[in-house]
Amino acid sequence: MINNELREGPFVSSYGQFINNQAAKYPSSLYLKDINHLNMRGLLVLLTIISATITQAQKIPNPTPWANLITEADLKNHLYIVASKEFEGRETATEGQKKAAAYIENHFKTIGLAPGNGNSYQLRYPVYRDSVNEAEISVNDTSYRLNDDFAVNAANVYQSTIFGSDIAFAGYGRSDSTQDDYKGIRTAGKIVLLIEKGEPNPRQARMNQFNAVRNAQKKGAVAVLYVQSNFSQRQRPSGGQMYTNPYKFAVDPNVYYVSEKIARAIMGSDYDEAVSGKGQPKNYNSNVKLEVNKTAEKLESSDVLGYLEGTDLKDQLLVISAHYDHLGKRDTVIYYGADDDGSGTVSIMEIAAAFAKAKAAGKGPRRSILFLANSGEEKGLWGSAYYTNHPTYPLDKTTVDLNIDMIGRIDPNRKIGDSTNYVYVVGDDKLSSDLKPISIAQNTKFTKLELDYKFNDPNDPDRIYYRSDHYNFARKGVPIIFYFDGIHHDYHQPTDTPDKINYDIMAKRAKLVFYTAWDMANRKDMLKRDIPLK
Repeated sequence: MINNELREGPFVSSYGQFINNQAAKYPSSLYLKDINHLNMRGLLVLLTIISATITQAQKIPNPTPWANLITEADLKNHLYIVASKEFEGRETATEGQKKAAAYIENHFKTIGLAPGNGNSYQLRYPVYRDSVNEAEISVNDTSYRLNDDFAVNAANVYQSTIFGSDIAFAGYGRSDSTQDDYKGIRTAGKIVLLIEKGEPNPRQARMNQFNAVRNAQKKGAVAVLYVQSNFSQRQRPSGGQMYTNPYKFAVDPNVYYVSEKIARAIMGSDYDEAVSGKGQPKNYNSNVKLEVNKTAEKLESSDVLGYLEGTDLKDQLLVISAHYDHLGKRDTVIYYGADDDGSGTVSIMEIAAAFAKAKAAGKGPRRSILFLANSGEEKGLWGSAYYTNHPTYPLDKTTVDLNIDMIGRIDPNRKIGDSTNYVYVVGDDKLSSDLKPISIAQNTKFTKLELDYKFNDPNDPDRIYYRSDHYNFARKGVPIIFYFDGIHHDYHQPTDTPDKINYDIMAKRAKLVFYTAWDMANRKDMLKRDIPLK
């Protein structure tokens, strides 16, 4: 029973006025005007209804004033710095990458983000680089010169000196149910000689080579001589090769890319028949020496992490990511990487600034947000792999990763719709049934872009879904959306420069990410994880 003194006090008076106001506002509701006739149980029921109604009526704050802080001018100013010659293409584990990391870190500090890795804004991980010091091939005491007659990829060889007198020729190196290029020859412990099959598709050519070397390994080869036509015209990587894991599950045979001159020295006139496709598997008696001397250097790279703490749901996390690395320099030629992925990098910087200003104005997100700038993406998603294997915040409390990789250009191959007002949305049909409805709702309400789902096709030949940092979150079960503009003529070319960016559409795409993040950071529940990873 409620205390009689309270029945006539200011609490009841103000509460009664509240009830009257609500009843007038919602005449068909369950609000009661006369609380004087309520017993204790009735009052408790009424309080429960009122509390539920207030909760139901709570709205996510209007994000538009903060989204409008993301401007073409600010994006452009940042991008002309990130994709400048001073940062030298931002290749992982180089000085250019470290300069870019320092620039992003300073921005996060300036706008008031906390460090996302304890007391540090950077999450560092080891990188190793192999360099070939010396290499030699000799055939029957005739020596051949590195880069003139043969080449090695430092990552595909181990330091060794190998002598062989029984060389196994295995054609294109195929070994399957339709063709066996190893039939009738001795291969275990041998040097295997393979020829390259003409293939106009570079991706298929690389796959053919990969399969050929794998087959040689299965057949017991200790080394592979892979004959390349037009050897002298092939582009060779400059500098040492990098990797992150020095411990290999299996040691591959050393692979040497050799000219036709070396192949003829071993096979004689048989080589002409072999390149015509009519050569037969055969062992050749030639004295071959293969020698390589290499060193491994330990380097370091880092992801840059800025953290914005949430309010009542701060133990839950939203990640907004992009990779800031690119291809670096080839000799003196800089690969600027303005779109890939300078556009994503500066977008998360501006999205972070908008969220930080909203929080300073008392409109901060309920969930915490981690702004994650990854390095190593171009090397094989290294930075995001390191973060998801060593997360600074629990992945089971991470509601989503919104990943931006190339949003500053127009896809010249897009022939449908308005190509000045679109974005490719990738992965919103995977892992969580909540993703697509939220994405569509925010776009419909605010940005009104054409959402193109082309790359959600499981038969996408380019496998775009697997080719950026979001995938490392997805493989751990974290729902993702990947924002992308498509492949254009300057992709992975020195001509990917900031003057070619469409800053108007880039700003609009960045705002879509902001609006989507605003909803996901403030909604009541974490995103469901109700679709299995495929």
